[in-house]
Amino acid sequence: MRLNRFWLLVCTLLFAVGATLNSPVIASTKDKEKQTKTTKVVTKTASKSPKKPKAVRVTVTRSNEPVIPARPSLATALGLRGQHDDLSLKSSVAMVVNQDTKEVYFEKNPSVSLPIASITKLMTAMVVLDSKLPLDETLVINADDVHIYRTSRLAGGTVLTREEALLLALMSSENRAAYTLGRNYPGGIPAFVDAMNRKAKELGMDHSHFADPTGLLSENVATAEDLTRMLNAAYQYKMIREFSTWPDLTMVIAKRPQKFLNTNRLVRSGDMNIGLQKTGFINAAGKCLVMQARVNNTPLLLVFLDSVGTQSRFADAVRVRDWYERMPSGAQPIRRLM
Repeated sequence: MRLNRFWLLVCTLLFAVGATLNSPVIASTKDKEKQTKTTKVVTKTASKSPKKPKAVRVTVTRSNEPVIPARPSLATALGLRGQHDDLSLKSSVAMVVNQDTKEVYFEKNPSVSLPIASITKLMTAMVVLDSKLPLDETLVINADDVHIYRTSRLAGGTVLTREEALLLALMSSENRAAYTLGRNYPGGIPAFVDAMNRKAKELGMDHSHFADPTGLLSENVATAEDLTRMLNAAYQYKMIREFSTWPDLTMVIAKRPQKFLNTNRLVRSGDMNIGLQKTGFINAAGKCLVMQARVNNTPLLLVFLDSVGTQSRFADAVRVRDWYERMPSGAQPIRRLM
């Protein structure tokens, strides 16, 4: 009996010692398992940080229709682009007219009616000012104005006066500003467009047509000759002269200051003595520019339509300025506008 108790005590002691010796190993094993799990989690998280570049799809499965290229300008379709002229201009259409005498000193395709894009806004401004509507009246950019042009800092609900809308339309070529000017005309857009075309007839613009106040529609067309008439008429409005040559403007819109720049690089740089100007672009029109500028103390009406690149219309204007400055006194004009 005593022997059995003795062996029982010995076994108990051996078991206790074994448990004590094995506990660090078990703990170590658990720590290793825990560390391994932690490492896996960290590795998985780290793999999400650098995003793998997505493979570019080279096929389209939703349609078998051929890709339609961007529509060329109307001048290109008519074969006018790339024609050579004595000044090597990049514009398909160009005209230089003495504002005082109406003498033509340079012309290139002057009688072709082409889309004029945002040059349309000069006519918009004249119709607004002729209406004698209060310039301090508050206008609100609504859903119709937003729909006419998707990219604009004049968000829906923006409040501005008629004068501010006119300034943004002429200086920064803001389409929503121009459209809201027409929409707030008595009778709305249809009556406004009718007034634009009546004004064109009064000015002798017999080969022109206007379809909306912004110039976004390619149905707004005119010849270079007609545009010199419109330029001369617009120059008689002091506000159009001032607003179209305003270099930049900061306005608070939706409680945030927004800076608007003049779309004409020559105005912002002060490279020329510009009395009035307007730029324009839509695909059907190409890059366009009209200006009244004083060169050799002579007021010139300059028209450039369907220019090839973004800056080439401005380069054409500088080229014409340099050419006219070198012109010998007494040079004979090509003809005189009727």
